[in-house]
Amino acid sequence: MKRSTKTVSIILVFFLIIAFVVIGRTMIGNHFKKKFSKTPPPGIIVTEVVNKEFSEKIETFGTAISKKSKTFKIKKDDLYEDMELKNFVKKGEVLINLKSGNILAPFSGMLGYTGLTEDILVSNNIFIISLDDNSTIYSDIKIPENYSASIKKGLPVEVKVSSYKEKIFEGEVDFVSSRINADTRSLLSRIKIENKNLELISGSLLEVKVKFELRNSLSVPDTSIMIEGDKSYVYRINDKNIANKTEVKTGLRGDENIEIISGISLGDIIVAEGLKKVRPRGKIKPIKK
Repeated sequence: MKRSTKTVSIILVFFLIIAFVVIGRTMIGNHFKKKFSKTPPPGIIVTEVVNKEFSEKIETFGTAISKKSKTFKIKKDDLYEDMELKNFVKKGEVLINLKSGNILAPFSGMLGYTGLTEDILVSNNIFIISLDDNSTIYSDIKIPENYSASIKKGLPVEVKVSSYKEKIFEGEVDFVSSRINADTRSLLSRIKIENKNLELISGSLLEVKVKFELRNSLSVPDTSIMIEGDKSYVYRINDKNIANKTEVKTGLRGDENIEIISGISLGDIIVAEGLKKVRPRGKIKPIKK
């Protein structure tokens, strides 16, 4: 009987030890699991909803025209010596010395050769030089008839040329014709660009954007918009850094920005980049852009 009791006691102690080990390991595991399983919220780039200018645009092409331009025919035998032209001359400055009398610049501008032709009447070569005042550049453009009610003098214009791919030259509509051309179904208009640094050259092909219906509207980066079917959403961040999925109504698309008509307010903080890392009602670590 004593032997049997001793055996039972040993078995009970053994099972108690196993139970304590299992319970201890479970408690320790749960402790460390709770401590280390808290994944920190993802760092997400956010930005503030601001006002920006948006507008409709008419895109067309035009050719650069100098403010003033004049050509001079120079006979080769009227020269004292080989002709050397300056790049730029001021009004009243001597363009070239000739036996028949010096030619003075009627206005300030850029000098250059237009061409070399042969005068068959006097059997002499004639040099043709040009003087261009490029301080202001004009261009005649054709506006499609369906935009005729929107085009007006003074509207802002953006111009690009292939030689300055990243630069935008600003100008305005200077003149609008009073009638539609029946052959082209277009309205002839003239734009004006101040060319203080003389970067635009007469004859250049201009990419023209005429802006109309200008307005200041709420703006968000195009990378912040989520499209689901025919609806658009953004993640709006509250004061506890919780991302709330919010439906918005969008308008015009600008350069890397989208107009917001309704759904959010000026000054709201929204997710700007990294939408895939965000979950509705999830917490984030905001990184201001």
